[in-house]
Amino acid sequence: MRLKLISCEVLFREMCSELARSPHQVDVEFMPKGLHDLGGKAMAQDLQKRIDAVPAGQFDAILLGYGLCGNGLHGLEARDTMLVLPRAHDCIALLMGSREQYQRYFDEHPGTYYRSTGWLERGKGLQQLTHNTVGMDVSEADLIAKYGEDNGRYLYEQLTRYRSNYQRLTFIETGLEADTRFEEEARWEAAERGWTFEKLVGNLILVRRLIQGDWKGSDFLITQPGQRIAASYDPSIVRAEDIRRTATA
Repeated sequence: MRLKLISCEVLFREMCSELARSPHQVDVEFMPKGLHDLGGKAMAQDLQKRIDAVPAGQFDAILLGYGLCGNGLHGLEARDTMLVLPRAHDCIALLMGSREQYQRYFDEHPGTYYRSTGWLERGKGLQQLTHNTVGMDVSEADLIAKYGEDNGRYLYEQLTRYRSNYQRLTFIETGLEADTRFEEEARWEAAERGWTFEKLVGNLILVRRLIQGDWKGSDFLITQPGQRIAASYDPSIVRAEDIRRTATA
């Protein structure tokens, strides 16, 4: 088969490793991690443009290297080529091997912040750009100087509130790490925030099956031309729905 892969760059190492072993011809387009920061609707609009730019009849399928990702894939339409994506809430499930494994870990370890090599090496430049836009990279003193005492303190509290929801940082090791520097960075981050650190051995079976074309069973959604991806809000995570039927309903 000839396939087109559109993937988040957070999975760059994992995707490239499996692409090298794929029996298929796969063209690849990696998207910036910063898409997530735009919100689900804007993210979907950008991805739809990429999908629409794929020439009709050139590929057997377009693979999406994403989870649902905060509804960032909700509403994506298959035009002339079917879309294939793993059933996963986000890329953490892809790194763990299944949505079930992710859910088990989530239930057993609430308040966990996740890191991987891709998140650490690919996110910083784009994260800095986003932070510069909304002011998240500045200190409390900077915000007070810019917005006044009350407003500055309020903004700083809102921008740093997320920290209180986490008590653990889990680094997912995929076996593709060149050395220990990203694990060490994750350990340092956990220590800085006063969180428990844990290293978890990942599983790339979903990534492998996506690239290998092994889409049978319930782990993948195949969206045919004339259908769109929709969030299902149940354990299946995503479903395919007919565009014409929903347009006339």
